Amino acid sequence: MRKGHVEVYDTTLRDGAQTTGVSFSLNDKLKIAKKLDGLVDYIEGGWPSSNPKDLEFFKEVRKLRLKAKISAFGSTMRVGMSPEEDRNLVSLLDVADVVAIFGKSWGLHVKDVLKTTLSENLRLIRESVKFLKRNGATVIFDAEHFFDGYIDDKAYAMKTLEAAERDSDVIVLCDTNGGRLPSEIYKIVQEVRKRIRKPIGIHAHNDSGCAVANTLMAVDAGARHVQVTVNGLGERAGNADLTSVLPSLKFKMGFKFPNLKRLTELSGFVYELSNLREDPYKPYVGKYVFSHKGGIHVDAILKNTRSYEHIDPELVGNRRVVFVSEQSGKASIVSKASEFGLKLQKTDPRVLEILQDIKKYEMNGYQFENADASLYLLMLEKLGKNQKLFEISGWTCIVHGDGDKVTADGTVILKVGERIIHTASQGNGPVHAFDLALRKALREIYPQADNVRLVGYRVKEIDAEEGTAAHVRVFIDFSDGKKNWTTVGVSTNILEASKIALLDGYRYFLVRDNS
Repeated sequence: MRKGHVEVYDTTLRDGAQTTGVSFSLNDKLKIAKKLDGLVDYIEGGWPSSNPKDLEFFKEVRKLRLKAKISAFGSTMRVGMSPEEDRNLVSLLDVADVVAIFGKSWGLHVKDVLKTTLSENLRLIRESVKFLKRNGATVIFDAEHFFDGYIDDKAYAMKTLEAAERDSDVIVLCDTNGGRLPSEIYKIVQEVRKRIRKPIGIHAHNDSGCAVANTLMAVDAGARHVQVTVNGLGERAGNADLTSVLPSLKFKMGFKFPNLKRLTELSGFVYELSNLREDPYKPYVGKYVFSHKGGIHVDAILKNTRSYEHIDPELVGNRRVVFVSEQSGKASIVSKASEFGLKLQKTDPRVLEILQDIKKYEMNGYQFENADASLYLLMLEKLGKNQKLFEISGWTCIVHGDGDKVTADGTVILKVGERIIHTASQGNGPVHAFDLALRKALREIYPQADNVRLVGYRVKEIDAEEGTAAHVRVFIDFSDGKKNWTTVGVSTNILEASKIALLDGYRYFLVRDNS
């Protein structure tokens, strides 16, 4: 291993695929492998003898000519067999030059799971590793349940490592149950390094919420090989998260890694293929982890970004976001206005007027943090730049039920200057019908409005204790195929709240289009 370098072994395609609710297709696995290439040293493709998809992956991945080494995963040979007799073990050599096999390091597993003797388990480890090495493989031995085994019976756990040491290239200590704490990991890795000469690795699960911390502590204690998954995917509570481990090793601990600016993109890509919702609060790569909302914080961040940011977000491909809310100060307004291309100084009296308006709106249930389009229109209004492109003189929405079929009619009376346009449309629901009628009216004057599409609709009850009379907050996401924007509306009537957000969405598009 190179000085100042920690080997990164990614096991998203195997361990990550064991996440409840996640199933990667062959094509998904190949796409993820391509995204990982250049960031990690090893990509574990799967267990080839366990299913046809993993076997096919090893055939197809060769065509990609990746820089990373592809590893196959398996187990030590079966009880009572010789290595040559175990087809599962032999098959690993058929698909990859790097092989990772796990063996039992905890007496409890040897006796209760393998149903064999402690001495037989040592033979399985020794002969399996030796067989693979003799046949030209780079061998990574995963000492399964090592930390639990070490605490239960230190002498035997060490014997399992010694059985693998001679013919393995890396010995990985596994916190398979994910229940050990950082202080325990650090101490045990230090003790192991005094007796084992081969490079030590760490494989941590997250059942106690310590997988990333345990991985970093193991490295601090001398481990130079880490096993991780993108977004911490994995069985039960998951594994150590690559998107936290890599930047921590590079920016906090000084280890050498390639450019990490693709990290945020990689996280989102794997979330999408996993069919899981992104965590916006995720360290380093989450949408909100470099966001600033409090007025004092924003004021400080504008003076010196280090005041509230532990690294430059661009180092991991993320970006800084300033949110405006009732907790904001003048600095937040000025910063957000600048983001919108509007020039304001903190001494401008309109800054305070905008801030007071925002606080008044939020007292009534509005939330502008994720509705920049509505906030932009509010600022334009206060700055005297809002263009009266259209007005709604009247509207109706009627829902019809006919047996199992439900439809809605929407009508709009649109006023543009002196011109009055009256349209009607039918949709699946009242918001859909109103949107179709509004777009039909708008395109007579603004044909470009026909490019706008609603791509998201979310409703939040604000005063739940008020029951059906409660205020509701509606967020609507829009897209014109090139850009996306979001608006917000609030009312005790869900249709009125939807109308407010809907009108803002089209107004924003037309104002932006005309600017």
